[in-house]
Amino acid sequence: MLLALELVGLFAFSVSGALMAIRKGFDVIGIVLLAGITALGGGVARDVIIGATPPVAFTDLGYFLMPVAAAVVTFFAHPALERLTTAVLVFDAAGLGVFCVTGTLKSLAYGLSPLPAAVLGVVTGVGGGVLRDMIARETPALVRPDAELYAVPAIAGTIAVACQPRLAVPAAVVIVAFRLVALARRWHAPTAFILAKCPSRSAPNPPC
Repeated sequence: MLLALELVGLFAFSVSGALMAIRKGFDVIGIVLLAGITALGGGVARDVIIGATPPVAFTDLGYFLMPVAAAVVTFFAHPALERLTTAVLVFDAAGLGVFCVTGTLKSLAYGLSPLPAAVLGVVTGVGGGVLRDMIARETPALVRPDAELYAVPAIAGTIAVACQPRLAVPAAVVIVAFRLVALARRWHAPTAFILAKCPSRSAPNPPC
């Protein structure tokens, strides 16, 4: 089941990358590359850090071909996919939950302590999206103040798995549910309070 969900997540992440490339006017090569980077970037970074080389993206044909297939589908069907934004977001949330959990579990299996394993779990889940936005010259959704909560559910789930690996499936479900509720209710992370500039004290009746 986890493998099936991971492939669904790969497809969803690939579609989001391909759609971004199309919106930016990339050619077909750029579309395929951005789809692949979005889907595989986080996992490749994790594998390199923990020493699991060559990364699974280059040893498992399914991981390698899924972004290509998704890019081809998006290339021809992007008008319809643009209208299915909600469905893509749901699949993206599913991919986030599964990748965060599997990334944490793999990091634990390679001997990392819980906190670093949780961090790499988050990297696995959000790394590809950050690379996608940087290549497309966008502020990454991970840190945009107007973006719904993305890192918070990922962090909460990976910490739970790192502390108790038996919670892997429930944690994935919680990440997905948390992300979907954040999207539905438009929850945002708090930003720093900025004091308004005070006009000259010589002005009549200064407000501050």
